[in-house]
Formats: sequence, structure tokens, C-alpha cells
Amino acid sequence: MATARKGSKAKGGSVRFAPAQPPEGSHGHVRFEEQLHDSAVTVTQEGDGSFLVKVGFLKILHKYEITFVLPSLWGTGGELCPVPLPSLNLRLTGITALPEGYSIKCEYTAHKEGVLKEEMVLASAAGDGATIRVVVQARVMDRHHGTPMLLDGVRCIGAELEYDSEQSDWHGFD
Repeated sequence: MATARKGSKAKGGSVRFAPAQPPEGSHGHVRFEEQLHDSAVTVTQEGDGSFLVKVGFLKILHKYEITFVLPSLWGTGGELCPVPLPSLNLRLTGITALPEGYSIKCEYTAHKEGVLKEEMVLASAAGDGATIRVVVQARVMDRHHGTPMLLDGVRCIGAELEYDSEQSDWHGFD
């Protein structure tokens, strides 16, 4: 007679195998919803008219070049220019007019862990006072969690120097 160990439960059930032939109309491919597995930077317009740019996972203390497209904003096809904001971590490096909108290129330094949001403001070059707020959102990983797979439109352009107190040559006085 078999005895059960304390805390264990008898498990019953069956194993089912897929049919040898896939059902009619199926080609045996695994399909995913495109939005769940999108590999590009996403730009969405918020209810207040601003734009949220999601750039995915980045690594702390690394600098990235981020490129994304904003749709035409004022219908006139006018030029955009940046409004100076004091941001040490996000810097606009280029705006190019395209038939479908504007290609925006910026540099971003991932300075701390977590979900970070940095803001920039773009204005109409026509001088009519029209502005648009763009928020860049990144999920920044610490240095011990490997290297993130970057989305299309995000490129690592360098790593900041890290200070590691364990590797310091200075030991102080005893």
C-alpha cells in the first residue's frame, strides 16, 4: 500500500494533444495582437491635446537617440520650433517636416530607475502662439537587469560613466 507524504495531494487529470491536422481555415501559425507586440515607439494624442510618446525599456545611465513622428498639428503644414525648457535629460536635436507630419529627433539620458516622463513643448514658427506639449515616457531598468531590446526609433548612443564605490582606489585614513 502506498502512503502519501504530508502536504501532498493526489493529482488527477489527462493530457490532450492537438489534432494531427489543424482545423480547416487555420494554417498552424501562432498569431498575436499587433498592439501587444508592437516593436516601434508609439505616439498617442491625449484628451488635453498633448502627445504621449512611449519609448519602451531603457537602461539606467545610458544615452539614447529617439526618433518619432508627430501628425500634422495645425493643418497649415507650418514649421515647428522648440520652446526652451530646462531639462537636463531630454534635448530636442531635430525637427523635419514630412508629408504625414513631423519627424522629431531627440536625445534622452536615462538618469534614474522606474517609469520616467520628460516633457518638451513645440511651438508654431508662424508666431501665432500655438504650442503643443509632448511627453516622452520611458521605463528605465537598473544596471543589474541585463540589456533591454530597444524599439524601432530608439538607438543607444552611449553610456554615462558609473561610479562604483567598491572599485574606488581611495580608501581614506584609518
